[in-house]
Amino acid sequence: MPRKDSVGTPATVTLTAAGVAFSVHTYDHDPAARSFGMEAVEALGLPADQMFKTLLVDTGAGLAVGVVPVSGQLDFKAMAQALGVKKVEMADPRIAERTTGYVVGGISPVGQKRSLPTVLDETAELFDVVYVSGGRRGLDIGVAPADLVRVTGAKVADISR
Repeated sequence: MPRKDSVGTPATVTLTAAGVAFSVHTYDHDPAARSFGMEAVEALGLPADQMFKTLLVDTGAGLAVGVVPVSGQLDFKAMAQALGVKKVEMADPRIAERTTGYVVGGISPVGQKRSLPTVLDETAELFDVVYVSGGRRGLDIGVAPADLVRVTGAKVADISR
């Protein structure tokens, strides 16, 4: 049973304040890891299709958040279409960190410093629970996709390939 548990990140505090049930999954982060998402998958023994990574994109008019399975990649054309813009590109990591309040590899779609347009890949709806960063490297949270959509204001669309 998921528990309401605050481990002190803006993501967990936000979920707790919203009354959202979530589970906390921690592991020892390896600074040499090349893929933060795959590191979490392997450390936690979770399916890569159910573990989602948070990617920030620049729309030319501001930043937006794409949440896609670790097993796939963000489809830039689909993301732009979902946002109603001509194109997107990956955001500068320093700007992403400054905007969200999180460090790369630990950026959660929940509890960011500023609310950004967010798009969750539609494959999330295949699961009762999806896993996303909990706001720091080595911390992931399990949450129902509908709750993730509700607390982030996300749009659900086909944005991965």
